[in-house]
Amino acid sequence: MKIPENLLYTHDHEWIRIENAIAYIGITDFAQHELGDIVYVEIETVGENLNQNQTFGTVEAVKTVSDLFMPLNGEILELNPKLETNPELVNSDPYGDGWMIKVKIENNAETKGLLKSDAYALLIGS
Repeated sequence: MKIPENLLYTHDHEWIRIENAIAYIGITDFAQHELGDIVYVEIETVGENLNQNQTFGTVEAVKTVSDLFMPLNGEILELNPKLETNPELVNSDPYGDGWMIKVKIENNAETKGLLKSDAYALLIGS
């Protein structure tokens, strides 16, 4: 399993990459592997302000549907447009072209509650 050191992680298997006050969010390599082939990503919360741990969308795999949770409070600015026609990018490139949303972060201090790569590796037994 890939667990890039430059990202932060949640117990719900989302990853976060922060660039200035903007966070890119997706699901981890572990999560996409557990879900299997991703066939659809549904995110209808663009433009909304959501609180940490609220559901921002769902990801549908061949055998299951899983909720996606906000790792930080913020406004959802954008859905990755590539996922509309190529949801399988979540499987093939979860930390790159498979990102899901861009979020304007309200409070950088919330990142202190997120996991660094080594702690996430322990969580998943890697």
